Amino acid sequence: MLFNPANLPYWIFLGMGVLLFLFVIVSGGGDEDIDIDADVDADLDLDGGSNFNLGSFLGWAGIGKAPLILLLAIDLSLWGLFGWMLNVWLGGFLNQIPSGGWNLIVLVLSLFISLFTGGAIARPMGKIFAEFGEDTSSDRIIGRNGTVSSATIPVEKRGRIGQVDVIDKFGNLVTINATIPEWATVIPHHGEKVIVIDRQQDVYFAIAKDTPDVQHWLRVTNQK
Repeated sequence: MLFNPANLPYWIFLGMGVLLFLFVIVSGGGDEDIDIDADVDADLDLDGGSNFNLGSFLGWAGIGKAPLILLLAIDLSLWGLFGWMLNVWLGGFLNQIPSGGWNLIVLVLSLFISLFTGGAIARPMGKIFAEFGEDTSSDRIIGRNGTVSSATIPVEKRGRIGQVDVIDKFGNLVTINATIPEWATVIPHHGEKVIVIDRQQDVYFAIAKDTPDVQHWLRVTNQK
């Protein structure tokens, strides 16, 4: 039953999903530029008064909650898995390999289940992959508030670095390597709030929040 030709489409779906997962991992979490906003303000008037909200449907299916290629990988993998499981279950129930109309029922039902399940796990999966992808891209981090997670944030060019937990502009929690610039006067300690102000190679510059260093940084920034 496992390798019955009736299961071939679902093995193909599962294989495609796995390949897309591998691509997402290699490419670093998927392409954020192809995300589709699930909050589409589009109402379709059906049967003279019943409104179908397209945005709600897209959100239900997970579109806009994760990079589209990651969502496709999730849905294809689940479609293959659920389709195979339904075929096995129906095979035992019917005492024969599902065929004819049963094949269509399995195809449609497994697609519906995979879209529902994929939509439910798309956002947490997107966050997980984001942490291994572009979560340290400077335009997502600079200007954000963070919390010191190491003992301190040392001064730059001293051969040491600290760590800061930051919520990026997409809502992902990421941990970055950081130092404070040489002109900073306050050394942030564990649990204290900082502002990420710049990046140099793989290390960010952060300064203690609500201190004279912030005023100095704002003054210099406004003069540029």
